[in-house]
Amino acid sequence: MTDRQQLIAGLIADVPDFPRPGVMFKDITPLLASPAGFEAAVTALVEAAPRDIDVVVGMEARGFIFAAPVALALGAGFVPVRKPGKLPGETISESFELEYGFETLTVHRDAIRPGARVLVIDDVLATGGTVGATAALLRQMGAELVHVAVLMELSFLEGRARLAELGVDNVTAVLTV
Repeated sequence: MTDRQQLIAGLIADVPDFPRPGVMFKDITPLLASPAGFEAAVTALVEAAPRDIDVVVGMEARGFIFAAPVALALGAGFVPVRKPGKLPGETISESFELEYGFETLTVHRDAIRPGARVLVIDDVLATGGTVGATAALLRQMGAELVHVAVLMELSFLEGRARLAELGVDNVTAVLTV
């Protein structure tokens, strides 16, 4: 593990039984509260990204935090993917299963032009549901999902394998646990 990875890992807290019993929640708020930790995380995500990106997509809520500064660093636009009812105007949606329930994500129908090269950024890759739903939204818009970069991958939940089944195979993680 690199010094940067050690810094990041040391600032992520485990919260047992949240949001329900049996789930070990990875709390990134201590990482975000540390200027050095937050900078290290954003820098690592930028380094993992291809350079020929038109748009960076971040999913609600914690993916936003990392995707926006990555987009700025890459000179790309930022598009938020939100929960239902949070975006004005015409949206498209995709529902999916989480490790502890169900969720739906939405995006403005015209947020990304067809053929745009897209980088998806999220904080945690768990079961792959969030990224998989986002990939489906991008397909609906005719965009090209070029790469997925996450801060942390929970490998025991096999999200990367689920994404591969969905045709999403260019995935990197700053940390894998």
